[in-house]
Amino acid sequence: MHLLRLVISGRVQGVGFRWFVQREAEKLKLTGQVKNLPDGTVEVAAFGEKGALEELLNLCRQGPRASRVNDIHVKWDDAEMIPTEFSIR
Repeated sequence: MHLLRLVISGRVQGVGFRWFVQREAEKLKLTGQVKNLPDGTVEVAAFGEKGALEELLNLCRQGPRASRVNDIHVKWDDAEMIPTEFSIR
């Protein structure tokens, strides 16, 4: 199991980005969370198989139609405690 941490910047708040990430993560059978940060970015912590996490990363680069992704900070880790669902915070 792997952990993918993302901090996504651009026009990513108020455009359905968190719901997009949750929906796509659930389709990929990933668990974790997504949340808005005070600086206007979105943070994702997703747990699962590396291939599914790479697919989520590619989807986040595109985002929903109303969004505009300028940059994604990516960090890979080994998963220690794995949540049972994917939630919006």
